[in-house]
Amino acid sequence: MESNRDIILYQSILRIGVVCSVDGREVRIRVDKDKNTSHILFKGALIKNVSVGAYVKIIKGFIPIIGKVDSERLMPKEVEIPEYHSTLDDFDRILVVKLVGYMSSERFERGIIELPLIDNECYLLTQDEFASIHSFAKSGEPVISIGSLSTDQQINISLGINNLFASHIGIFGNTGSGKSYTLSKLYHELFAQYVDNEKFDRKARFLLFDFNGEYSGSKSICEKKTVYALSTRTEKGGDKLPMKSEDFLDLQLISIFANATEKTQRPFIQRTIKLYRNIGNDVGKARAYLQSQICSVLEMSDKIKGDTLLDYMEQILPKKEDPLTHVEIGLRSDIRFHNTNNYYYKVDPTLNAYHTNFKDNPAYELQTTLYLQARLYVFPTNVVERFIHIMYMQLIFDVLNNRAMNEHIAPAINKLKAIAPSIGKVFDFSSTTGFWTTNKVVVNLRDLNLDMRKMVPMILTNKFYTEKKQQRDKTTYLNIVIDEAHNVLSRQSERESEEWKDYRLEVFEEVIKEGRKFGVFLTIASQRPSDISPTIISQLHNYFIHRLMNERDIEQIRNTISYLDKVSVESLPILTTGTCVVAGQMVEMPIVVKIDKITDGYQPDNTTINITNEWS
Repeated sequence: MESNRDIILYQSILRIGVVCSVDGREVRIRVDKDKNTSHILFKGALIKNVSVGAYVKIIKGFIPIIGKVDSERLMPKEVEIPEYHSTLDDFDRILVVKLVGYMSSERFERGIIELPLIDNECYLLTQDEFASIHSFAKSGEPVISIGSLSTDQQINISLGINNLFASHIGIFGNTGSGKSYTLSKLYHELFAQYVDNEKFDRKARFLLFDFNGEYSGSKSICEKKTVYALSTRTEKGGDKLPMKSEDFLDLQLISIFANATEKTQRPFIQRTIKLYRNIGNDVGKARAYLQSQICSVLEMSDKIKGDTLLDYMEQILPKKEDPLTHVEIGLRSDIRFHNTNNYYYKVDPTLNAYHTNFKDNPAYELQTTLYLQARLYVFPTNVVERFIHIMYMQLIFDVLNNRAMNEHIAPAINKLKAIAPSIGKVFDFSSTTGFWTTNKVVVNLRDLNLDMRKMVPMILTNKFYTEKKQQRDKTTYLNIVIDEAHNVLSRQSERESEEWKDYRLEVFEEVIKEGRKFGVFLTIASQRPSDISPTIISQLHNYFIHRLMNERDIEQIRNTISYLDKVSVESLPILTTGTCVVAGQMVEMPIVVKIDKITDGYQPDNTTINITNEWS
């Protein structure tokens, strides 16, 4: 308990002035004349005197109200001044303070429950009070240490694990500002806290999309992790993402792959999925289906339409070779069309013998090379190629039954065929192994082409979020980390259709709006927050904001984080490398933190080249 002497000492040394105006959250304090030095000595400790960015305590009754100094100015005194005086006596030093919270049971609480009155006394904070304001975890709660206060290296900053990681996190900053380092620091400290924890390994999952290969090293962030190094640049590709065939049979996913239109091509894809499931693994059913379609096409009287459908048949059926010469024999070499009478007929090329048309003599259909090759049809091992075969079967059926026009559907099939090689290099849709061989997975996207770099994060996010939503198991946790997030969360891309862009963003926007209910959280890091969907930025809970130079980026941050004070916003362009503004639900007020060094060997692989060393 403080003695009267301590109280008097406290009041005389730490008092800085009185409240002279109150305008909502903005309070003005008239500073005492003898409190204009830079530091104050109190109980053997050197305390920094009040200045812009500092905290002050306003006493109203028994309630200490905490404010942060936004600015200061000189105002002419309104009282009569003696004839002989210093010009400094003509002015009062006025602090403009924004109220941020109050002290309750020696703990800082954000929010306003009381407004000060005119002439309430204002004091500097003691070291204990200052430390209390910068303590962001409840007693006994697990924490991670991330660094120290940039203005006072003695104040260590630790964040509560629950408040930080059970939230959506945004890490922003220009290249070279320390953004990736901060991301690595956060997750390295978390994984170090729970290393060899069986329950953590079983109930928590982390999926990191690495666009530049910064986190794919054997020790980057942590050691015990799975890395999928994907590639579309080589013939065989790189690692393949293990998936189930059912994962591919998703209307939205295939529609994106095929760039399908809403009114004609998507319903066709839906019918194809139904046919795919109906045929299943029964190759006999597929052969019978093809043979039936061949007979129907051979009895057509429309040559243009018939030839188109026969072209599709040739895309599906196995090729035939001469058994002696091994020269490929055309599947339609024994079929002709009579242009006068408009019918297909069978011909023996060796004898040049003509037969009656197929419509009058359907038995000849069973002797054609097409029909015979249909008996030898086998499913492709690749799920995508198999689906393309089923698409051709469905298109032939639709054209025969006047349900679709070839020119409306064929572009979707051709688009899927064009992207199929890339899909085959990245995904294994027939895998029997699980995706989560460890609970920490890094997907290295560095060597993928532009289309797949956008598709892979969207596909995996949609898959695991949907699974988590269906399970409704709130005891398990999924954190999806996206570095260089502007690559997949931007609306600025002009290379893709609006439909594809909308779907891509809808996937991530649903996660960030609804994911918390299902234990799914996003961590995004980007050097251009202004490029990212405003819906996503506005739903983030916690922010680590490094140096930002672009005015649009700063404006986006200012508009999104309404409680970010003027001093913090104005400091963004001049923050040093490794220093960031921390704001959000995990801290009671925005603070500027110097991020600590990561344990040697666990840093991201993103150091800037030292050109003078290289050139020497």
